[in-house]
Amino acid sequence: MIDLHCHILPELDDGAKHMTESLEMARQAVDEGITTIIATPHHKHEKYDNEAHIVIDCARKLQESLDRENIPLKVVPGQEVRLYGEILEDLESGRVIGLQEGKYVLIEFPSNHIPRFAEQIIYDLQLKGFTPIIAHPERNGEIMQNSDLLYKLVKRGALAQITAGSLVGKFEKKIQKFSFDLIEARLAHVIASDAHNIKTRGFYMRDAYQILQQKFGMDAVYYFQENAAYIANGQSIYRDEPSRVRKKKFLGIF
Repeated sequence: MIDLHCHILPELDDGAKHMTESLEMARQAVDEGITTIIATPHHKHEKYDNEAHIVIDCARKLQESLDRENIPLKVVPGQEVRLYGEILEDLESGRVIGLQEGKYVLIEFPSNHIPRFAEQIIYDLQLKGFTPIIAHPERNGEIMQNSDLLYKLVKRGALAQITAGSLVGKFEKKIQKFSFDLIEARLAHVIASDAHNIKTRGFYMRDAYQILQQKFGMDAVYYFQENAAYIANGQSIYRDEPSRVRKKKFLGIF
């Protein structure tokens, strides 16, 4: 199993606070069945500004510690990038990197809205050969109010990543339900943990895939797992044609 979004690197953001906690997270990940983690500390977040060379060096040091401890986990560098105006220039200069230093770029929006320039920047990224992956859209307040905003971005080539904890109900129930709606509408392409620690923000990947199987069948499990592998390898994924989230009837009226 591959986890494309995880805050396992120590001392960089609101994830692991030190190397000991990183190793504890790694052991939990292995217990979940995870073999590879793309470490994605925040970049251009309100408090954190981890440039690529720092992330690459920290991932290398963590891998050395994992090897010394005989923990069978591969950790490679990436970033969770809060969308900002100069992201394309910074990607091209090497200050920002994609997942595993590749073409897939994990994009974070502010929690309650989508920046007005988001659509243009996402389009510009694709023109330069990058594929934006929108992190945890199911937890974005504006997308929850108007899912067509996500539909338009996905229709125009962006991908979306659902958080495992959202699927298993670790956030609000309405977030869990909205996650199912996005999967049903083919507006989600990969599941990742967004794990920050082992107590309050763990991995939940095994449970998420079990719930996915129960609600959508094994084909859905294969789809999301294969997409994670393709993305980690820098390959193109298979994309189902997205649809708008169906509005539910209330007292028989739309």
